Amino acid sequence: MGKKYKLGVIGFAHMHVLTLMAEFAELPNVEWVACADTKAAVPSLSDEPGTRGTNMQRAVESIGIPKVYEDYQDMLQNEDLDIVIVCCENVKHGEVVTEVARAGAHIVVEKPMATTYADALRMAKAAQHNNVSLAVNWPSTWKPANRRAQEMVADGAIGEVWKFKYANSFSLGPFEWGQKLTDVEKAVEWWHQKIMGGGAFLDYCSYGACLSRWFIGQAAVGAYGLAANFFSTYGDAEDNGLVMVRFPKAVAILEGSWTTPHFGVSNGPIVYGSEATLVCDGAGPGTVYIYKKGTDTPDTYEGGALPEGRDNIAKEFIHHLETGEPLHPTLDLPVNLDAMAILDAGLRSATSAQFEMAKNEVWS
Repeated sequence: MGKKYKLGVIGFAHMHVLTLMAEFAELPNVEWVACADTKAAVPSLSDEPGTRGTNMQRAVESIGIPKVYEDYQDMLQNEDLDIVIVCCENVKHGEVVTEVARAGAHIVVEKPMATTYADALRMAKAAQHNNVSLAVNWPSTWKPANRRAQEMVADGAIGEVWKFKYANSFSLGPFEWGQKLTDVEKAVEWWHQKIMGGGAFLDYCSYGACLSRWFIGQAAVGAYGLAANFFSTYGDAEDNGLVMVRFPKAVAILEGSWTTPHFGVSNGPIVYGSEATLVCDGAGPGTVYIYKKGTDTPDTYEGGALPEGRDNIAKEFIHHLETGEPLHPTLDLPVNLDAMAILDAGLRSATSAQFEMAKNEVWS
């Protein structure tokens, strides 16, 4: 069968850990070793689905992870791990990923890469210095229509790209998917705490940052950002974010919202070119529409299928480790560092009310 990979998990703050664990658990060549949570700034008051306590319970009872450590650093010191899944609070990505890299394990970290460009660089340098692979998981990577659309744009199907738009699909927040949390219970969850990297800006504008960088194929120059808390005033993190990004030859408009019951139109990506406009409908395999000048009837293209044996993060990451082939661009460091530079500039702009450069000489 070949190598068996020893897996660990650090952090149960993000509910996407459930999907990541489930996908790795389907593979025959993985062995679960241990897990540990990071310490919450404020203890959770709820055991509803998606909260960190129930996420860890799932790891033990359903996935079958045999050991639970109180301190993740003890786990890294005592266990021989090949891969570690990191799903802690956004603000702790830099710290945790750096420690895992020093321990010599490969890493899959949930999106966004970090909360600052400086932390993203710290993570990338730690991975490179310790010769381990680091992948950033984006659910949008696994939508076939997104891949078809990007290929078509890269092949010149709409001419020269000059504008990109993306918004998350409908969402009323991280605990509005059937959970029953009171405002007091929501307030203590890291998602609603700005200092922990919570808020709709990093949660949802991050998708647009990654996708726009991938579609446009260049690093951004800088960004304007807006952040507002309209209906989630029990916490100090914003429930709406907006980023207007300046690329060398294009612009992008990225929206993130926890207050939208229905988006009303396609949330995108929508890509405007010199010859046509592309609209991506990512539901299921999805469909790509190209609207040309002078017609309201688009050319229609099905999203297709993901590559066999590489249709989720677990399979893609193991394939990368075993073959040495590069990760999908949206999972790899170059795109993610540039995406983090966009988010960093947007967040700084939301505070300064000024256009902020995506990088500066101190960080280069």
